[in-house]
Amino acid sequence: MDTRGGITAPIPEDELHALVDGRVEGEAATALERRLAANPAAQATVGAWRAQRESLRSLYADVKAQPAPASLVAAAERAAQAHGQASQWWRWGGIAASVLLAFGLGWVSGQWRIGAEGAAMARLEPARQFAQQAAVAHAVFQPEVRHPVEVAAAQQEHLVQWLSKRLGRPLKVPVLSAQGYDLVGGRLLPGDDGARAQFMYQNGAGQRITLYVGAVKAGAAGVDTRETAFRFLSDGPVPGFYWVDQGFGYAITGPLPRAALQDLATVVYKQL
Repeated sequence: MDTRGGITAPIPEDELHALVDGRVEGEAATALERRLAANPAAQATVGAWRAQRESLRSLYADVKAQPAPASLVAAAERAAQAHGQASQWWRWGGIAASVLLAFGLGWVSGQWRIGAEGAAMARLEPARQFAQQAAVAHAVFQPEVRHPVEVAAAQQEHLVQWLSKRLGRPLKVPVLSAQGYDLVGGRLLPGDDGARAQFMYQNGAGQRITLYVGAVKAGAAGVDTRETAFRFLSDGPVPGFYWVDQGFGYAITGPLPRAALQDLATVVYKQL
């Protein structure tokens, strides 16, 4: 029994999360279950989390059988087309480089230009993919009436602690009331480089915007993505502004004019 001086020792929340998520197996899971059996408070917590998970699964069970939203399909098609165009660019770039190789000085100048453009593309690719995923996430959850978020704004402290732990760094929820938007809540989402967080805001007219947050790693070329300037995304299901700061990406997304989104992005950036 896991005790200290006759008192049952508490079980860290990250271990309980791992157990509920099925990330503990074999002897480690058996040992953790034994510790859980001796800790009624931890048992109650795990039971509540498991019940919440099953409840959420049952709520969205019918969604699995429904066709994907048209906006999501269109966004996926645009992303695939953009990827194909980039691949074609690289194929032609390789051919051009081979031809220029035969012309000495011409190859040197051409290779320098291709290298500079390639580095720029590698720098933008991970952040742009992050922004596209933010736009798709907005398109999926923004129309929801009953379940737009997993944790409501009324439980903001719990929401921030939970998402901070899952993303591996302390998060802040920007206050946008001066811009007319109140926090609705947030949710946890999967991403290419780990967990992502989505915070949803709504104004008095019912218009919603989302802040999407998560790690953004360097591209295949290893180009530094610790920091980027604000960039505008217009080819997703909804427009947005995105940036990367110390390897962490941020995207503010919504059906607003470019200037309005940029103003919101500036406010968010100053508060983070």
